[in-house]
Amino acid sequence: MRKVWAAASQPQRHLRRLWLQYGILWTGAVIAGLVAVLYARLIDFGFGLFQGMQSRHHWLPLLLTPAMGALCVWLTRRYFPGSEGSGIPQVIASLAEQGEHTSKLAQKLLTVRIVLGKIGLSFLGICSGFTIGREGPTVQVGAALMYNMRRFYPRPSVILEKRLVLAGAAAGLAAAFNTPLAGIVFAIEELSRSFEQRASGVVITAIVFAGVVALGLTGNYTYFGTIAASADSAREVIVAVILCGLLMGGAGGCFCWLLLNMPKWIPAPLLRLRTGRPVLFGALCGLLVAAIGVAAGGATFGSGYVEAKGLLTGQQELEGIYPLAKMASMVGSYLPGIPGGIFAPSLSIGAGFGNLLHMLFGDISLPVLIALAMVGYLAAVTQSPITAFVIVMEMIDGHALVISLMATALLASRVSRFFAPPLYEALSERYASPPAPATPPADPVSSGRHSEADEQVSPKEAIPDSVAQALKPEAKEADASQPQTPDIGAAEPPANKKAQASPRKPKPARKRQQAKAAQPAAQPVSSAAAFDELVAKAAPQPAKSARKIYRQGDLFDGM
Repeated sequence: MRKVWAAASQPQRHLRRLWLQYGILWTGAVIAGLVAVLYARLIDFGFGLFQGMQSRHHWLPLLLTPAMGALCVWLTRRYFPGSEGSGIPQVIASLAEQGEHTSKLAQKLLTVRIVLGKIGLSFLGICSGFTIGREGPTVQVGAALMYNMRRFYPRPSVILEKRLVLAGAAAGLAAAFNTPLAGIVFAIEELSRSFEQRASGVVITAIVFAGVVALGLTGNYTYFGTIAASADSAREVIVAVILCGLLMGGAGGCFCWLLLNMPKWIPAPLLRLRTGRPVLFGALCGLLVAAIGVAAGGATFGSGYVEAKGLLTGQQELEGIYPLAKMASMVGSYLPGIPGGIFAPSLSIGAGFGNLLHMLFGDISLPVLIALAMVGYLAAVTQSPITAFVIVMEMIDGHALVISLMATALLASRVSRFFAPPLYEALSERYASPPAPATPPADPVSSGRHSEADEQVSPKEAIPDSVAQALKPEAKEADASQPQTPDIGAAEPPANKKAQASPRKPKPARKRQQAKAAQPAAQPVSSAAAFDELVAKAAPQPAKSARKIYRQGDLFDGM
């Protein structure tokens, strides 16, 4: 009977192993791709509603945008803390933490509630005309969905959770833009500084399955269409690369500086209002965004995808002030903390700067200038040049401009560093736990003397409590084994007559003491070796568990 039961349970064990090794990851990737596509359609539907209302009622944004801004800020702070802003800083903070705090931080920033709040609040924001994108939120949504798949593993480890977060974020970006290569590069360059072989297999697998879902629902398309790069001369291309690299690096660096140094340029009353009454501050930011949009004829509302694509295809013309107005609207949308990304608005701002450069330098073709300005501004904002040029190359199918895009992205990111540090990393620091305060050293002046020996920590001072307890019996034995020096000033005790008589048979205890005294003296041992031996003895040994612990190789072998 036992043999029959064992033979019947083998297929179940094999299926369970396949589920743990492949099924959970593939299911999470499919869910992430499906949610990313549906989220993109929801955002497009919401902005279509806003455009319809704005076309019928030209002054409606002056009432709608402040009201919705206040509502989004209140809902974010009251019910969905952690969903504010882009979402990429939250993912970076979750991946950067070490030890047990990793899961604690991820449990706050990558929950199902955050997914619902991110999608719902960004939908409200785009319905009211805020300058936000959907790509950053898709990264956080994908990371949160994959992170919650850890519940299906018996005993998930911290390494497993990090790999799931990394794979979900990369899959979300790839599905949002239909750019699988950009998803891989984004995971390597921006999210994970220590990329390894096993993690690469997990990321690529998640991107493949999320991409298959996106292709099945939306088809094979390029985000901005295919540009027709004219045959400019080498001199014109070099001039365009230098111009776009320097100007976009400065513009993107200024944008990062504005977001990271608000106390230096925002008036003190507004800073107090932002801290004390954030809902009212959100309404004022909404009023600013609405005023800029109404003055610009509605061109600055939304993510800017329509304007950027219209400039690339030559179907739309914008004024030279458009990129500056779009940048101001983007800052006003980001300051109150409304959930929304900055990828698509940054690309739109870059396209506007490319159009402005074409007005000054008409000899260079417009699509080339727009493409270079887009990659330059995105690289300056994110300071991730490889991700910037790969994502723009896939968006415009611009393989003929690979070298030019690479050079512009590298130059712009270097120029941006003179203004501000990397934006996403700087924003992620506010989610990290503050470091523990260091114990102040002892004041050498209070002891009355100071020497070089005082600056060195003795082995006894560096011993923890558990080791100190182990040192006490060793010290007692050492003191007992050393011969005691008699006191010269003490009186000699009188001789005992019984002691002069024939000695009696020693007792067993005295035998042990005599045998111990007769042993040869121990060889001197160095203090460092003795300290290491005592530390090894006092260190707590790990408890052996009878339950099976799944290795990481059991989950990801063969990928």
